[in-house]
Amino acid sequence: LFAAARERTGASISAVVNNALAQFSFDGDARPKLGEVAWERFSQQIEGAVKGALNTMQAALPAMRAQGFGRIVNVGTNLFQNPVVPYHDYTAAKAALLSLTRTAEAVFDLIASMTPLRRVTTPAEFADAVLFFLSPWGRAVTGQNLVVDCGLVKD
Repeated sequence: LFAAARERTGASISAVVNNALAQFSFDGDARPKLGEVAWERFSQQIEGAVKGALNTMQAALPAMRAQGFGRIVNVGTNLFQNPVVPYHDYTAAKAALLSLTRTAEAVFDLIASMTPLRRVTTPAEFADAVLFFLSPWGRAVTGQNLVVDCGLVKD
């Protein structure tokens, strides 16, 4: 794909947009509920959204690094932040794609410098938060997203 684009345009790839979608129907009434959805549906969505994007990004990186420039846009969904319809497989795959998009080695040290504590959370600190949810002190907490990140995320 990238070789063909270079041959046709005479230039290396400098931008990639990943918007792949495995066979999917946006029909909330027809979608299987959590107790019915098969792993195969999750696997199909992850293969399309995450594996497809990963393969494309990895193929684009050498040319982008050689040019000293490149942009990658991975198209997600707001359904994992506001799941108004039961698209469990699609939503999980797009959330994984967001995680892949935000994860980069070069960003790790930058993230640490941006936290009020000037470091990243340790596994022990994260485990403490998990233990809270498992303990009697967390008995009234449901459906929450606790961010344990030394103060990086503000909301």
